[in-house]
This record gives sequence, C-alpha cells and structure tokens, in this order.
Amino acid sequence: MSHKHSIILILGLISALLLNSCKGGIPGADAKKYPPDPKERVKKNLEEGRGFRLDNAMRANRGSGNFEFASSNELWRASLDVIDFMPLLSANYSGGIIITDWYSENNNNQESIKITLRFLTNEIRSDAIDIKIFYKKCDNQMNCAVKERQSNLNTELKKEILKKAAIYKKQTKDKNFKPYNATGLGD
Repeated sequence: MSHKHSIILILGLISALLLNSCKGGIPGADAKKYPPDPKERVKKNLEEGRGFRLDNAMRANRGSGNFEFASSNELWRASLDVIDFMPLLSANYSGGIIITDWYSENNNNQESIKITLRFLTNEIRSDAIDIKIFYKKCDNQMNCAVKERQSNLNTELKKEILKKAAIYKKQTKDKNFKPYNATGLGD
C-alpha cells in the first residue's frame, strides 16, 4: 500500500470515529461542569487526561501495545482488591461480571458464601454495581441448601468498593494531569 493510500485510510478512520462519537452527545455530561468556551473545554479535558494528543500517539513505541483495559477501570480494580481474599471462579471484564468460588472461613464445610458482582456502569456511583451473595448451608450428610440473602455484607462490600474506586479515580486524574499547551507543540 502506498504512503498516499495509508494517509487516506487513516484520515477515513479518524473521520468515521469522529462522526460516530457525535451520536447522542456526551453521556452523563453535566453542562455546569464544562466551560461553555470550546477552547476552555479542550484545555480542561486534556489536563485531566481525557483528551487525545496526536503528538503523544506519534511518540508511542511502535510494536508495543498499551494494555490498560481492566486496570484503567476503577470500579473493576477496586472490586478485585476488595474480594481478593476469595478464590475467583470467573472474571469477565467485557461481560462486566465477577463470580467468586464458594468460600468459608476456617475450612468450615457446613457454611460458605459465593459472591457475584455485576457492573451496570463504569461510573462510580451507588447504583453502578449489583452485588448478590449466596449462602450455602450443609448438614452432616452434605445435604446443602443455597439461598441468596441480603445482609450487611452487601452494603459493606459496596461501600468499600466505591470508596476504593473513588481513590483510584483521583489517583488516575492526578497522574494524568498535564498543563495544557495551547500551541500544540507538546510538553
């Protein structure tokens, strides 16, 4: 493929992405939080690490990927950190679900719990995550009954996850803050 065709292909992809991003506006955007002046909005977004800088993309090492998918999602990271004492049965980032295996303290075979975390949004808010806790109780003959039950553990887990996610988000925002250079000549 010639250099000219490569440039046309890249410009076409960028145009398609820009046109696609115009659908429906900014999800969850609050007009009060964003300056009305477009230059000020660009400055704010770039300083908070939410923008795309062409000079940074061109400087990236060719052939090396930047795999920040799950680690860049604060809710996902916080959830894994909070339940890290439990064995995981399944963790599907693209499906937005984490399922632990049965867990019991002190090798108690008669009582154990299993937790399912389902992510409803990437935003850090109280309704962003659905937590289900299942309790398994067995008798001496290993006849077991499994029931989902709401308890203080649901509330405590959610509170701990949201608290950790908020800390991670602040750390990411602080790390990504770069003063805006209006000339566009880089940092």
